[in-house]
Amino acid sequence: MVYVTRGLVDILLALASDADPDDVTTGVSVVPAIELDGADGLPPDTPVFTDFFLPDPGNPVNAVFGVDLSTPARQAQGRFVSHPVGELEVTRRDDLAEVIFVAVPPWEVDDRSFGAFDRSGERQPLEIIDASPPGQSLTD
Repeated sequence: MVYVTRGLVDILLALASDADPDDVTTGVSVVPAIELDGADGLPPDTPVFTDFFLPDPGNPVNAVFGVDLSTPARQAQGRFVSHPVGELEVTRRDDLAEVIFVAVPPWEVDDRSFGAFDRSGERQPLEIIDASPPGQSLTD
């Protein structure tokens, strides 16, 4: 099971929508559930995706290869990619992380527009939780 906060999903979908018709790719990172407000039902050490790194649309290396060279790999446990024209699946360009979140139009939170995949492209069970880091909000 892959866990992600609703706030992160909303922000990622907004980034994808704003960039359309261009694609977006960026790193996403986890924190243990114990550090979140509202994740009481999860075991304390469960990794939950909560944060993202701002994509750099002006970096030609990122645009060509989908790789964010400015974000140290140890800080990003996953990737987010948008496919403005394409299917809800992992492509060869997307497979640079253990967990890859993929979004396609109409940029909504549903099984046809947003999903989590492993490196081999297999869809993973996804649970969006209403939790947030203490004292922070991704939507404010």
